[in-house]
Amino acid sequence: MKTNGRWLSSYEARTSMKGTFKSGSFVKSTVLGLLAASVFTLAGCSDSEVGDVSLGLFTTKDIKIDALQDPIVTGVTCHISSIEANLDLSDPSDSSIACRQTGPITAEMLNAIDKSDSGEVIFKKSKSVFFKNMKLRRIYDADSKTLIYLSYSTKETSGSYKHSLSTVPLWETLAFKKPA
Repeated sequence: MKTNGRWLSSYEARTSMKGTFKSGSFVKSTVLGLLAASVFTLAGCSDSEVGDVSLGLFTTKDIKIDALQDPIVTGVTCHISSIEANLDLSDPSDSSIACRQTGPITAEMLNAIDKSDSGEVIFKKSKSVFFKNMKLRRIYDADSKTLIYLSYSTKETSGSYKHSLSTVPLWETLAFKKPA
């Protein structure tokens, strides 16, 4: 700190400002301000985010929309919307999903996926500092030749687990077309 044209030692600066910041309130507010700034900064750091809708002027909650391409069946893109509460320790568990064919789907892609009843997790996003996650799971329904995409929260909320479902039919894709 500089006073009367000269720099004060840290002791002089502390004692000259004594009483200015009562009982550490300045330190607390500074730390909270930095924490809030980092939360806002980190909230917008998603590579896959394609939309951000504010829920109002007097709320810290936003609807975030992510576009995720299936890492193996690259001809499928899923759009997931979820609520992010910037100043809360935990985001709400609600989410919605819509998946569509956005490119070719081949037999090689289908051969490479997990075909078990529980499928496989292809995306995971933290929704809380207390181990709550939102996951996206791909399940293959061989009987109807359909890919099922399930978005769900790993932590119970109000007596139930929140989830959302979307399907992508494989009829008439390269994976099942007969050679001419």
